[in-house]
Amino acid sequence: MSKYRGPRLRVVRRIGALPGLTRKIPKKSAPPGQHGSAFGRKKLSQFNIRLREKQKLRYHYGVNERQLLNYVKKARKKTGSSGRLLLTFLEMRLDNVVYRLGFARTIVAAKQLINHGHILVNGKLVNVPSFACKPKNIVKVKNSLTSQNLVKKNLETLDEILIPPHLILNQAELEGKIDRLVHRKAISLIINELLVVEYYSRKL
Repeated sequence: MSKYRGPRLRVVRRIGALPGLTRKIPKKSAPPGQHGSAFGRKKLSQFNIRLREKQKLRYHYGVNERQLLNYVKKARKKTGSSGRLLLTFLEMRLDNVVYRLGFARTIVAAKQLINHGHILVNGKLVNVPSFACKPKNIVKVKNSLTSQNLVKKNLETLDEILIPPHLILNQAELEGKIDRLVHRKAISLIINELLVVEYYSRKL
């Protein structure tokens, strides 16, 4: 799933808006497939509802099944709401932080920026998209003409940059600071995280 290369709008039509996967808006509203127009009239099973919420997380954050399962296990071991902890772990991934700062138009594009060595964390090059960021970390674009121009172009093409409260952006320096852990209300994806935890409860 982290390397999904299929038609993105087809996924959006099936399970809903996924800003981390694509910013495009599908022209058709019905789900894909021969019987897509009748899909809205069918009553979904409880399993199907939970499966769709899980798939939202996978496609939006670009993680595979094993990664998501590991995040769920990690969340269940800690004190607090497993669902909110799961979202916190995903939101604090480096690829998501780069995306939320506006350095990339999607999380998919943010992964590419990181993999190609354009991003520094606390002054050190990090090329692992799943790197877990922490409060007080400084995420900065590498001081090279190619890296700087690439990110500046991304920032210019965005209609508006809505920086969540837990991040502080210095656009002039192409630098962002993680002020604190993300708050649930600042998460852009419309998701019921408890259904995802319930989906995996059978496997744990």
